[in-house]
Amino acid sequence: MRINNKKSEHNSQGFVQPKGKDGQSKPVFSQNDIMPGKVRSRTGVLVRAASFMLLLGSAYLVYILQSDFTEYNLGRMDSTWGFTFFVIATALFLFKACFFIYNLILYLKYKPVEGVKDEELPTCTVIVPAYNEGKQVWATLMSLSEGDYPKEKLQLLAIDDGSKDDTWYWMKEAKKVLGDKLSIYQQPENKGKRHALYRGFQLGKGEIFVTVDSDSIVAKDTLRNLVSPFVVNEKCGAVAGNIRVLNNEKKALLPKMLDVSFVLSFEFVRSAESSLESVLCTPGALAAYRSEAVFKVLPEWINQTFMGQPSDIGEDRAMTNMILKQGYHVLFQRNAYAYTNVPEKYKGLYKMFIRWGRSNVRENLAMSTYVFGNFREGSKTGTRILFFNQVLKLIMSYPFVLLMLFFVITNPVLFISSTLLSILIWSSFPVLFYAKRYKLSESLWAYSYSILYTFGLFWITPYAIATASRRGWLTRELVDKK
Repeated sequence: MRINNKKSEHNSQGFVQPKGKDGQSKPVFSQNDIMPGKVRSRTGVLVRAASFMLLLGSAYLVYILQSDFTEYNLGRMDSTWGFTFFVIATALFLFKACFFIYNLILYLKYKPVEGVKDEELPTCTVIVPAYNEGKQVWATLMSLSEGDYPKEKLQLLAIDDGSKDDTWYWMKEAKKVLGDKLSIYQQPENKGKRHALYRGFQLGKGEIFVTVDSDSIVAKDTLRNLVSPFVVNEKCGAVAGNIRVLNNEKKALLPKMLDVSFVLSFEFVRSAESSLESVLCTPGALAAYRSEAVFKVLPEWINQTFMGQPSDIGEDRAMTNMILKQGYHVLFQRNAYAYTNVPEKYKGLYKMFIRWGRSNVRENLAMSTYVFGNFREGSKTGTRILFFNQVLKLIMSYPFVLLMLFFVITNPVLFISSTLLSILIWSSFPVLFYAKRYKLSESLWAYSYSILYTFGLFWITPYAIATASRRGWLTRELVDKK
């Protein structure tokens, strides 16, 4: 990772605190993690260029095949099934277009809460659950300790969830450095992230609970910015942090793609949801909760089941759901950054998405039990629109796959060219959005990611729906992280 020394500050632990072009703090990194930039970027440039040329080629192919498209569409309109499909597809397109415009308006209305002064900040308990995280947990705890949150108001807890590697060793090493500022605990056996967090909630003494994944690094002002909405909004029950990718500076291409995807998911989508005070999921990598709201649902949360089986995934979405149900506002803080590690290989990526997909199915079912009732004061229409959009994605996943397979078999050339053209059009917004917020050169990964998702991950949602009752974290394997 290239670092401009003119925009960096060195802290006492030997980390570098770089700043972005907007002057906001970026996360701390170990000097050992910095790698030469030229070697890493060459493959990435080729992949982005190839993706973009492929999309442009598809646009040209669509142009020269206009008569074929016209004939195909007229043929469809002559049949009952074809006409029905046309009507449904048009209705869905109009809804998605209107929903996008709606989100854009909400995004333009969004403003993060500025960090409040020390004397206004509440007491805060930060909980870091860890399983087989190795040395990375040490870096996470160091970054939290380096924050500008008042030390007398901060309680830092790290909980080893029965790791099989040297995670506990690195927690003890962090304890040696931080002393009384850090308390560490070890579960007798691996019970899952939910149980580790539950122990932290029981031990916590703060008015606000903050959860941070053990493979995440936070910026110096993250905790202050994350907690500030609770001070200015007494109805705020939870706050989602802004998640970026930590390992996108390595040679692997997937993290680079996911970083662009995360920016759209958090800085656009959650900004819009926050304008409705209804962020649907506070991410496990960085989230904050009002303690009294947590304690009201803690027994239900820890004992949550789905189809008779204990829930061991989706603890973040479940907690968000239960807090929304109480009538609290759930907000997003764009100025509260956490950088987290993501899978670098396809297998790890699809397992992560399957876990998220199963959680999405479960929690949308749970949300359906209260979203149309009088669950809070004020307008609830926006929240219901968000819910309807979530459900529509699930419902349409099977017809979409069937249609895609039919199209591939009957007209493969038309399918590939029209699909790639659609990607070129729809992905241009995340490209422009990322370029405006960060870097134009990196924004082109949005095209590559859309191609990957369309052709390599289209099956995730249907599979997640069909296997929603299955348990298991899927991605927590023992790896060497030294």
